Amino acid sequence: MAKANPKLIDAIERTVAKLSNGAAYQWGHMGACNCGNLAQELTQFTKSEIHQYAMQKHGDWNEQLLDYCPTSGYPIDLMISKMLDFGLTLDDLAHLERLSDLSILSQIPKERRDKINKNSREDVVLYMETWAKILRENWINENEISLELALEKKLKLPVLV
Repeated sequence: MAKANPKLIDAIERTVAKLSNGAAYQWGHMGACNCGNLAQELTQFTKSEIHQYAMQKHGDWNEQLLDYCPTSGYPIDLMISKMLDFGLTLDDLAHLERLSDLSILSQIPKERRDKINKNSREDVVLYMETWAKILRENWINENEISLELALEKKLKLPVLV
């Protein structure tokens, strides 16, 4: 799963808010689908720009991710690289497009999880809300441990008088 960090969590939550408030959503459109909406928040490219970049290569998001090459010079690959810089993995993006990450799905009640549809705005919102919650909890847990270790080290230092 993605490396939990405040910038990524914020971008996911902004995406959820935009989708919840009626932002353009169309699963078959590279700039307005599941990954496309998150890409808008992470890269500041418009849905049209994202779609235009993606159309310079073959395939949907999953095919683009399989063919991803950070040194290709293709705009879509540069955009994917930018998204990865936020702590995402290629697997995270592939799972987002299909709403398929088992660690996220396991946090959704079974009766709701069994009805998840990869091209439903409401399901994308639910999936991303759950993902953001998991990432936020991971970030808090990781940083509490770091803070505890820092305090522990500080307490072991001799005090100069």
